[in-house]
Amino acid sequence: MSALPSTLSPLQTSPPPRKPIRELPDELISQIAAGEVVERPASVVRELVDNALDAGATQVTVRLLAGGVRLILVEDDGQGIPREELPVALRRHATSKIASLQDLEAVGTMGFRGEALAAINSIADMSLLSRTLDGASGNAGEAAHAWQLDGRTGELKPAARSRGTSVEVRELFYATPARRKFLKTDATELAHCIEAVRRHALVRPDVGFAIWHEGKLVEQWRACPGEPAAAHTQRLADVLGSDFVEQSVAVYYESAARRTDGLPAVRVWGRAGIPDAARSRADQQFAYVNGRYVRDKVLTHAARSAYEDVLHGHRQPVYALYVEMDPARVDVNVHPTKIEVRFRDSREVHQAVRHATENALATPRSAAAASPDGAAADTAAPLISSEFSASNTGFTQKTWGQPTINFAANGGHRASDFEAMWPVPVQPGRPAASDGFSPSPSLPQGASSAGPADSLPPGDWPLGRAIAQLQGIYVLAENAQGLVIVDMHAAHERIVYERLKSQMDSSEGAHIASQPLLIPATFAASPQEVATAEACIETLATLGLEITPFSPRTLAVRAVPTSLAQGDAVELARSVLAELAQHDASTVIQRAQNELLSTMACHGAVRANRKLTIDEMNALLRQMEATERSDQCNHGRPTWRQVSIRELDALFLRGR
Repeated sequence: MSALPSTLSPLQTSPPPRKPIRELPDELISQIAAGEVVERPASVVRELVDNALDAGATQVTVRLLAGGVRLILVEDDGQGIPREELPVALRRHATSKIASLQDLEAVGTMGFRGEALAAINSIADMSLLSRTLDGASGNAGEAAHAWQLDGRTGELKPAARSRGTSVEVRELFYATPARRKFLKTDATELAHCIEAVRRHALVRPDVGFAIWHEGKLVEQWRACPGEPAAAHTQRLADVLGSDFVEQSVAVYYESAARRTDGLPAVRVWGRAGIPDAARSRADQQFAYVNGRYVRDKVLTHAARSAYEDVLHGHRQPVYALYVEMDPARVDVNVHPTKIEVRFRDSREVHQAVRHATENALATPRSAAAASPDGAAADTAAPLISSEFSASNTGFTQKTWGQPTINFAANGGHRASDFEAMWPVPVQPGRPAASDGFSPSPSLPQGASSAGPADSLPPGDWPLGRAIAQLQGIYVLAENAQGLVIVDMHAAHERIVYERLKSQMDSSEGAHIASQPLLIPATFAASPQEVATAEACIETLATLGLEITPFSPRTLAVRAVPTSLAQGDAVELARSVLAELAQHDASTVIQRAQNELLSTMACHGAVRANRKLTIDEMNALLRQMEATERSDQCNHGRPTWRQVSIRELDALFLRGR
């Protein structure tokens, strides 16, 4: 073994000399606090815009130089700060937002800590300019003039300004040059500042925002008048683009539980992007709690779980979701930046967000997308034949609740009974099929191919009327918009998958059926896993799991859900306990069950090169219109595409 290099110092064996405990000077305390609140110019912009919105501003203007490093000027038309309160505003922990512990436990404003202005003043050259209403006399008129406070010297002097407040921050981090070296380029810092204002703009459509950089207007969002729902939709289109609104669905959900004031315990609303609008990066995911933009694992996990079986690969969904709940049930005093929250009942919030997004994505979009006016058609439901009932799908339920597939031998090949859901039309001179769905040849010459689909014009059905089959893979249909192309296997796969899920849900009831293991599966568990298993025995039982301590550091899995009896019990238990410690563990069981059902549906769906009759193709289209999430297959691939007449005309240069 070679000796240690001489440049390395030997390990210190004796303790370092003891230093006395003493109080830190106020300036150093402010510097430490500023390091928590102010990370970059965007942090200053966020804090100052928070204060402007709390002051009732209807217009907020942000002016920047050098990406906010040289200058940050935030102007608003809010209530303003009285002259005698201006010096107090720069003191640490001085605020008008809260006054007691009860106020802190039910914060209803954006700011409340009273740290932002003092922290900014300790690391930059700051001044306050404000003019209020004439509060002394109670008149509605404005004060005679504004007052300007210099943050360095404390000098207070009269100045000219309309009602509102202007906060000017120059030379950020001039007092801490080491922190300034960590800043990025001006363009990068500007982008972060714009993003900070954009997050505010998405939740306050009643307020106008403008961002100027180096004397040029770079972003502007005008206040949106009208009803709140229409105003929010318009603001989303202004900030995120019209494509976001066009490729998203409205979300609305109210929990059954009620507050003492009669309002729902949790209300979720907003817009969730359709799977086709998913992106490679998670840069358009906005979650708000009581009007505050937050980054929370519970909300992110809940939204992601709603997209589990409709997204392809590792694509990231886009959404803007707003959660409203009792302020006393959410703790916003978790981090100085106020971007993290802690819920009193995280499972309740998780379920609300997940169900809200799932319900919004479940409705097939074919009706809205295929109709000329964008309105959903209601004609698909009554057209579903009784032959498509659940009793004719070829599935049987065992006593323990697991759906199975029955295969029947046919000429040495296995024909799936999934195909029994499509009726075979009875043709003249041909007997009706008696044993499920068997491949049928083309219609003979002279035989009528007219079916129930031919009795209505194409525009009466969202996905139109089938006209042909292409290469045994795609179904071509005609609707009011033009041509519809359907992936036959992908569409049938989703139909079978959703039917399997419905049958399993209806058979399970409130508790998932469990199957005891002949030999319990034991594994070495962490202290957190042991504590979670002991604290959540009832929850685990509802999920069909029985996990008990085998020793102080070992857990034993004694029962698992019946449908997952052949899986890895230990891996399932670890996943459930990990999710249960932070989120809603039922998603783990449901995800595992859905993977099993997805595999069954994939193998049971009709294969490529299968020749279908016109009536069989129309039956598939009608099923798609009535099946939830039928726009994507189980793997997240699209099941159909619309080609408009205008697009077809462009291919052939018509009208040019």
